[in-house]
Amino acid sequence: MKGKTALITGSATGLGRRTAVELAKQGVNLLINYVHSEEQAKTLIQQLQDEYGIKAAALQGDVSKEKDVERLVQQALAQTDGIDILINSAGPYIAERKKLTEYTPAEWNYLLHGNLSSVFYLSRLILPQMRQKRWGRIITFGFDRAEHTAGWMYRSAFAAAKTGLVSLTKTLAMEEASNGITVNMISPGDIIGKYKEADIQDARELEDPHTPVGRPGSGEDIARTVAFLCAEASDFITGAIIPVTGGKDVLNKYRYT
Repeated sequence: MKGKTALITGSATGLGRRTAVELAKQGVNLLINYVHSEEQAKTLIQQLQDEYGIKAAALQGDVSKEKDVERLVQQALAQTDGIDILINSAGPYIAERKKLTEYTPAEWNYLLHGNLSSVFYLSRLILPQMRQKRWGRIITFGFDRAEHTAGWMYRSAFAAAKTGLVSLTKTLAMEEASNGITVNMISPGDIIGKYKEADIQDARELEDPHTPVGRPGSGEDIARTVAFLCAEASDFITGAIIPVTGGKDVLNKYRYT
């Protein structure tokens, strides 16, 4: 992967940030996308350049908006020799527990476009230059059992968008396989708060009786899976939906409470 360029959406903080660090360790040049977290994005790119000697740049843009995506991709391609890896880390989420009738149309559209349409907006612009190189990696993020179109109480909009993204992920994998491009989904477990940027060793120091493996998940658990899928030797893995949950039943903890 050394020398490749990755665009990671929503990567100034959280899982996207921890993924950026992991790819930087592998020598991947990075485009850090953010909406409001400009200071964190600039701090991160300075850290990555200083520690790993890679090229890095921050790009502002809301990937739920088509015009923002067009501008973002134009800026990215103007600064690089092309985008080799697209990590769709940005995923709007409303923490408040709401039944479907309690969502406003604006909230519904925000979640749908931010989690599903954004991948369409980005892929249609980035895939043509991946095809020219005959190489590419696209990774999307889902949720536990999204591939089974499981119902998720109080998360109707988010769940609808992500289950649609499962089908889009698998379809793109089939359409682009002959072009040397793989497309896969990672379904993170219940990784929240500070753990989104934590290392595995930090998580191992804590007990979590609600997770079968006995510890909470960490950002590094997700980031290492991303790095594995981006590797040259991972070209036989495409159209896969990979849960990284520690064996936890994420959905059922909300179902009857």
